[in-house]
Amino acid sequence: MKVAGGQAEDGIVIGNTYDKYGTRNLIARRMVQGFEGALTSLVAKVKPTTVHEVGCGEGYWVMRWLRQAIDARGTDFSAQIIGMAKDNARGQGMDPGRFAVRSIYEVTPEHDSADLIVCCEVMEHLEEPQRALQALQRIVRSDLIISVPREPLWRVLNLARGKYVSALGNTPGHLQHWSRRGIVSLVSQFFDVTETLSPLPWTMLHCKPKSRR
Repeated sequence: MKVAGGQAEDGIVIGNTYDKYGTRNLIARRMVQGFEGALTSLVAKVKPTTVHEVGCGEGYWVMRWLRQAIDARGTDFSAQIIGMAKDNARGQGMDPGRFAVRSIYEVTPEHDSADLIVCCEVMEHLEEPQRALQALQRIVRSDLIISVPREPLWRVLNLARGKYVSALGNTPGHLQHWSRRGIVSLVSQFFDVTETLSPLPWTMLHCKPKSRR
């Protein structure tokens, strides 16, 4: 599977900095398995017929859901990363048309709504996270899953493994840094947060459109 490996487009780091789903590092693999388990459990609770992953990267999760007979598709702002996702889909005998270039800020109900919207590992890269959440409000019909790195734990773990020391452990491309309480507070301005999971070292939120009172 093709992985961006830290490439940048228009000065923005795209995709995954390394193949985290194929890593042989035992500690990293254990953490990724925790993330996968949390996301899988939330998707199983929602039982969606359709899924749209906003910020789909190289397409790992969209292809995984397609193998589970879920009608999934993905978008990303980067033409490079969508090209990789399409190549990965072809390599798996899947329809590359499941992937399209589109910024999170430009999503529309006509093209992008689904039973479940997934937006994982995206918000920390954005200069305008509030604007992104407003955009997601337009397309979330029923359920939304958001995940972000949990800070400052994320940077501490990077430093512990000797990564990004000159940047005090900050992963390239991460512009925002939220504690669990911080991301819940932000997202709660736009959605009802119904469940919060903490797979080390992430925060993952299951959200619903704000109830009318």
